[in-house]
Amino acid sequence: VQLQASGGGLVQAGGSLRLSCAASGPSSENYALAWFRQAPGEEREFVAAISWSGGRIYYGDSVKPRFRISRDNSKNTVYLQMTSLKPEDSAVYYCAALKPTRNWGTTRNDDFTSWGQGTLVTVSS
Repeated sequence: VQLQASGGGLVQAGGSLRLSCAASGPSSENYALAWFRQAPGEEREFVAAISWSGGRIYYGDSVKPRFRISRDNSKNTVYLQMTSLKPEDSAVYYCAALKPTRNWGTTRNDDFTSWGQGTLVTVSS
């Protein structure tokens, strides 16, 4: 599966932004997909994941309940709706696919594959 993230930009604190992750390739709709983020000098952090059907979702503690992940399989796209943004949410946001052999609920970078190129989100104070 190939993934391409988009939708990043500059937003003021308290604002909202929606990121998109377009998936392509064979059986791309069958993958659980996730969002991660990485701020300068920091490790890549898990944000949220959604099952292939959209029926199961889990979030990283730092974004609950402000962020919402969803997917539209008719468009092969996963979304990340971000609200009440804070300066500490500034990062490059990546989408990735959960490896089929890995457990649902994992947040480990190594359990995900097909990292997209990332989209930059900057939240000004």
